Amino acid sequence: MRTIGATCTTGGPLRRPAAAVESLHPNKLGKGTAMSGHELMMLCGIGGVLVAGWAAAARAGAPAGGAAESDIRLIVRGDDMGAAHAVNEACIRCFRDGVVRTAEVMVPCPWYREAVRMLKENPGLDAGVHLTLTSEWENCRWGPLTRAPSLMDAYGYFFPMTGQRPDFPPGTGFLQAGPKPEEVEQELRAQISRAKADIPQVSHLTDHMGAAGASPALRAIAERLAREFGLPLEAPGAKRAPGLGGAKTSPEEKEETLLRTIENLAPGTWILVDHPGLDVPEMQALGHKGYETVARDRAGVTRAFTSERVKRAIQSRGVRLMSYAEFHRK
Repeated sequence: MRTIGATCTTGGPLRRPAAAVESLHPNKLGKGTAMSGHELMMLCGIGGVLVAGWAAAARAGAPAGGAAESDIRLIVRGDDMGAAHAVNEACIRCFRDGVVRTAEVMVPCPWYREAVRMLKENPGLDAGVHLTLTSEWENCRWGPLTRAPSLMDAYGYFFPMTGQRPDFPPGTGFLQAGPKPEEVEQELRAQISRAKADIPQVSHLTDHMGAAGASPALRAIAERLAREFGLPLEAPGAKRAPGLGGAKTSPEEKEETLLRTIENLAPGTWILVDHPGLDVPEMQALGHKGYETVARDRAGVTRAFTSERVKRAIQSRGVRLMSYAEFHRK
C-alpha cells in the first residue's frame, strides 16, 4: 500500500561518558558489548547496585539501571516522525544527544520511509504508531493509505483539523465530515500493519491530534485494534507533565520551563510530549493559520530536549528516564 497524494512544497567497548544521563542511554548499550563489573558500577554511579541486574535491564533496552530505580520516572516522547526530514533528524538527535526515549511515527506521511531507516539504525529508540487521520499543514499534505472517501477532502488528503475551527474555511473538520467507522478501521489497521512490518521496535499506539479518540465510537475502534495487534494504546496511569509553553515561548524559555518541570516532579510516572524540529527552510515552509512559527517553536523543543542543563537536572534529581515499552513491560 502507498500514500495517496502525499505532497510537500519545501525546500568496541562502551566508553564512560561524563554525565549519568548519557551513561544510561540505551543507544550506547549494543548487544554483545563487553563491560566489566567495575565499569558497570562506574556507569550507574551508585554503590551497591547489582551488576547482573543492571546488565539485564540494559540488554532489555531499559534506559535506567537495575535495582537503583528512582521514585520519579519520566517518559519523554517526540512526536511526528515521518512528517518532515527535519522532524526525523530532530527526533533522532533528541534521542542520541538528549532525553527522548520514545518517538511516534506517522505512517501515511511523505518522510515515513526515512523514519523507518533511522529507527532501524537506532534500535534503542522505542517507537509508537501515531494513528493519523488528519493533515494539518498548508504546504505539506498527506492522505490515507487505503481507499477511504469519507476520510478525504476534495484533493484526496486527510482533513486539516480534528474538529471544525471557526477561523478555518468550512469543510476542514474531520469529525464534521462524517467519517465512516469501517473506513476508519481499515485505514488504522493498514497503518498499524505497515509499521509493524517495517519497524522492529514498535511497542504501542498513540493518536495524532486526538483524532482516533475524538468520539466514543472512534476510541472503540482504536482500542479494538490495540487488542488485535497486541499494542497498548497510550500509557494508562501515567501522569502528563506540563508542556514547554507552546509557540508563544522562545527556545530559551522552553529550556527554563523544562528545568522547572524537572525540579517540581513528584514521585510517580510522568509523560512529557512535544514535537522536536529544526529551524531550517523545510520547516519554515510548514504551518497553518494561527501557527506560522513552526520551525522556531519546534527547534526550541529540540534545544530543551538536548540541553546539558536539563540532563544535569535529571541526574541531580535522580529522575529515571524510561520508554513506553518499558512502562508497559512493568
